[in-house]
Amino acid sequence: MPPQRVFALPRQQSLLLPAVINPFVQDTKLTTATIIKCVLLGIFLVPIRAILMSLVLMVTWPVAVIITLNHPLKGAVEPMTGWRRFMCRRVMAALGRAYYFSMGFRVVVKGKQVDSSEAPILAVAPHSTFFDGIVCIVAGLPSTVSRVENLAAPIFGRLVRCLQPVLVSRKDPDSRKNTIQEIESRAKSGGHWPQVLIFPEGTCTNRSCLITFKQGAFIPGVPVQPVIMRYPNKLDTVSWTWQGFSSKTLLLLTLSQLYTTVEIEFLPTHNPTEEEKKSPHLYASRVRETMAQALGVPVTDHTYEDCRLMISAGELTLPMEAGLVEFTKISRKLNLKWDNVKKELDGFAAMASSCKGGRITIEEFATFLKLPVNPALEELFALFDRNGDGTIDFREYVIGVTILCRPANTEDVLRMAFQLFDTDEDEKITREEFTALLRSALCVSNLNMAKLFKEIDADGSGFITFTEFQSFATAHPEYAKLFTTYLELQRYQAIQEANPGDLELAGQTSSGEKQEDSTSDKKDD
Repeated sequence: MPPQRVFALPRQQSLLLPAVINPFVQDTKLTTATIIKCVLLGIFLVPIRAILMSLVLMVTWPVAVIITLNHPLKGAVEPMTGWRRFMCRRVMAALGRAYYFSMGFRVVVKGKQVDSSEAPILAVAPHSTFFDGIVCIVAGLPSTVSRVENLAAPIFGRLVRCLQPVLVSRKDPDSRKNTIQEIESRAKSGGHWPQVLIFPEGTCTNRSCLITFKQGAFIPGVPVQPVIMRYPNKLDTVSWTWQGFSSKTLLLLTLSQLYTTVEIEFLPTHNPTEEEKKSPHLYASRVRETMAQALGVPVTDHTYEDCRLMISAGELTLPMEAGLVEFTKISRKLNLKWDNVKKELDGFAAMASSCKGGRITIEEFATFLKLPVNPALEELFALFDRNGDGTIDFREYVIGVTILCRPANTEDVLRMAFQLFDTDEDEKITREEFTALLRSALCVSNLNMAKLFKEIDADGSGFITFTEFQSFATAHPEYAKLFTTYLELQRYQAIQEANPGDLELAGQTSSGEKQEDSTSDKKDD
């Protein structure tokens, strides 16, 4: 049996797949019996509850108007005091409970909420539905973070004003900075302002995990009280995610249940260490770990940016889940911006357009590169295929292109690859030189060689200059890595033929010897 290549180090654990692949999908299956039950109950419950909800709103809206009358929302805003605060905390909170009760919600509260002087910020997770607003009612209507557009919504806009929210504007380029400053100002007011309630995940999930927490709640460096939410119901009619039931469907399903249980648990206050005060990322991570342990769920590095990539994947006719890459982890470890990853998604879509499920096989990989399946291509594909299932998904593609292919695009590496073709060293590659190497090294057919040569020969001069070669490799980094992989295989085979006894399988080196590092990129990713 021929000796195998030695890979000195395994792949980094930190870039392996997350425990939950897609936290943004609502996959509740409605059986025929469930549908019949919902219809029968809905015939009676939905009209009754709709009437009750309307009656509560008819009382709530004028109360909200009175509370917010002549009270500014912008400029030198002061917290509500006196009768305004009393009506907000008592009357509006009672009406809010009545509203959720009319929808059939049964609220179970665990733990004890501390006051604003002890924990100025409430961090609530997981955020999974528009029904999560019930936590604001239970917490005594603290301030929240809300978009400016929400204030213009009929009826509910006036209710939001009672919370004196920290306003976020998409049109203001300084909105993020101003929002953080306002949160910090209220958090450090010494109890002058009510608590600020924040959903640090920033988007809705299916509660199967806790995704990355945004740092806004943790930048002030003040104590935070974690609050966790559960919906322990047999049928999930509340999860409102990017893939699943619409808001109208969820509302009808929820109103058609005898009751819907929601548990709200106030965990002990997290007082930040000096290290956490200096690092909001660390602070957020540790609070998330505490909440995940209490919930009994894993954590992942998905963010709202993954949702944006999901939408982009759908627009490119890929399965939406193909866009999920755990953006926080990928961007941090590989130093990638969202635009970079989106660009890679466009390239992946071009390759995966003909395959089903958004996963590329080695045959489709070879077809896209206009190359046959050969040892060099098989090795390159194996480097991309991180979990060894014989296919490449978008996450593996992004990691592969960034870690394996981009570094192979240095001028020295490309110059060496160029010299492979330029056998007469005249600083240009003729069609004959190009086809000779590809035929012998990679077994490429004449038809594919002609197409590939024409793509690289941008000016149609009949030969390829180093500038054209470099430009093509920059736009198609897979080829640069393919040639370096070919060179590595050639070098490995040459050493094997010269000293067949010197290469040993991984794990069979003698105890007194130091295992030589492999040059494979598997040790680097």
